Amino acid sequence: MIHAASEAGATYAKIQALRSSELTFRERFEDGELFADGTTKTIKRPFRAEQERLQKLDLNNEDEAWFVEECKRAGIKPMITVFTRFSSRRLIDAGYEAVKIASYDCKSTALLKEVAQNFKFVLVSTGASLDTEISDAAKIFKRGQASFLHCVIIYPTPLEQLHMNRMDWLRQFSRKVGFSDHTSPANTAIKASKLAIALEADFVERHFTVLEPNETRDGPVSLNPEQLRELCEFAKLPVETRLEKLTEDWQEWNVGLGNRTRELSATELLNRDYYSGRVASWRNSEQVSNC
Repeated sequence: MIHAASEAGATYAKIQALRSSELTFRERFEDGELFADGTTKTIKRPFRAEQERLQKLDLNNEDEAWFVEECKRAGIKPMITVFTRFSSRRLIDAGYEAVKIASYDCKSTALLKEVAQNFKFVLVSTGASLDTEISDAAKIFKRGQASFLHCVIIYPTPLEQLHMNRMDWLRQFSRKVGFSDHTSPANTAIKASKLAIALEADFVERHFTVLEPNETRDGPVSLNPEQLRELCEFAKLPVETRLEKLTEDWQEWNVGLGNRTRELSATELLNRDYYSGRVASWRNSEQVSNC
């Protein structure tokens, strides 16, 4: 996957520093909850089943260090998502200079401060964040140190809910902005990512796989090497011709613009509720939150 991403033209390859042992037990997600009208109040995600799923995906310190070296061999920059506090030293020792903060941790002040102190370049996703939380997060970083990514935490994301104008709103907080794309390539091709690039996004993040879409959990929202190559070639087009080229395949691209500011949808609020606080660090036999 590392070499395939590099050959397709990607700038960074990213993994996640998530450990199944960091998962927190929260009673209310064991069975979920419903409102009186039958709609979902709290999603159902039992702890044991989720931990067993994550255990199969666990990487260790050696794996994380190997990834850095393999990226160097492939000619692509390594990046990793930081999920818990007190992990910066481990990742620095492994050779990472660039890290990402997931949407659910844009409001995790303690984690952001640690990352700001230790890394030169940080991508901060904002999909689960309120406007005030994004503003507060921006104040933690030096000018130019962090770049903010617009994101919609609906999987997969419908084109009419992209709200790509949100990138313009984010430009007040960082010199460079981008889009973390969770649309379905099978249903909407790579239209959303192309629109982001046409609107001068500096970064586009995509899940990536060399397997069939049904072989991995993220497969339905992942690009394959051919699609990634097409996207990278699109990014090489002159800025003034990108929208013209996009219009040839997607005349209704205006539907993806949406609003600069908006309320999170019911689905996004449910995801925010579960994933915020999903993991925590262990210190002196106690779990320490990211906030």
